Amino acid sequence: MTKILAYNVREDEQPFIDQWAKEHDVQVDSTLKELHDDTVGMVQGYDGVDFKQRTVVTQSPDFYKQLASYGIIQLSARSAGIDTVNLKWAKENHLRVTNVPSYSPEAVAELALTQALQLIRHIPQFNDRLSDNNYVVLGLRSQELTELTVGIIGVGRIGGTLARIFHALGATVIGNDLRAPREDLRGVMTYVSKEELYKRADIISMHVWGGEDNYHLINDKAFAQMKSTTYFINDSRGPVVDTQALIRALNNQQIAGAALDVVEDETKIFNQKFDGPTPIEHYNQLKQMANVLLTPHVAFFTDHAVKNMVMQSLDDTLAIISGGKSEHEF
Repeated sequence: MTKILAYNVREDEQPFIDQWAKEHDVQVDSTLKELHDDTVGMVQGYDGVDFKQRTVVTQSPDFYKQLASYGIIQLSARSAGIDTVNLKWAKENHLRVTNVPSYSPEAVAELALTQALQLIRHIPQFNDRLSDNNYVVLGLRSQELTELTVGIIGVGRIGGTLARIFHALGATVIGNDLRAPREDLRGVMTYVSKEELYKRADIISMHVWGGEDNYHLINDKAFAQMKSTTYFINDSRGPVVDTQALIRALNNQQIAGAALDVVEDETKIFNQKFDGPTPIEHYNQLKQMANVLLTPHVAFFTDHAVKNMVMQSLDDTLAIISGGKSEHEF
């Protein structure tokens, strides 16, 4: 029987893994452990590898050589991001890497909408007042979406979905992307330069890929170009934003507030529980700000999205180890 090993499996993923295994008559074994140098030996005897990482797989090319020595020919990620994998080393060892590029654009876009609405209606500040038994509303009057311009940086599947949602709700939508303008968004969104987007947008939402090209894409210079009334949202990758620059922008009132589902160094805290402050000082600082809304990397976390991530990654695994191809190969 064909055997696949799935790494870092959460409890809520297991039923979908079991369902897929039964439907395809494939043995899929699960482990709570991530795929690293000290766990790669677990792959020996298996035909395929399905994984999800919070941290970089390895810092050594020997890791990929070891996988190849076991007869492994692929690595299928249960995520869109594959920045934890060294694609060059994988390719040198004939390992085909796949991801799940579109598990549910709606899931992430809906969280961005939720965050935007909470920010413009000052929900974090009202919650802060309520915690102090303060029910005064003065100073927190809101605007409505029809008055606002939403700027989307990264107009792929998620960004495009978000553009349609905000357009349907009456907002003016502008966007920026390295790729050519999408014809299917004509009449929904206007493409502009980053500089114009920073200048005009009342809400800025990030939906770009992680990686070196986008490292600290949003920095002091970018925040300096934004309006003092702008709300900033990042649901892409933590390193896309220079966290210290964001904190300075908030402290200096260069922007009005922020919502973050991802942050730099998040792997040190997310999916963990702490009795006191977290081990990340910049996260502790952000938690103290009444105009900041934080969530622990849950934009993807819906029933539909989790099922798609599991099923698609296992489909790709089986396709490749059976001699076929995947549309999601890098």
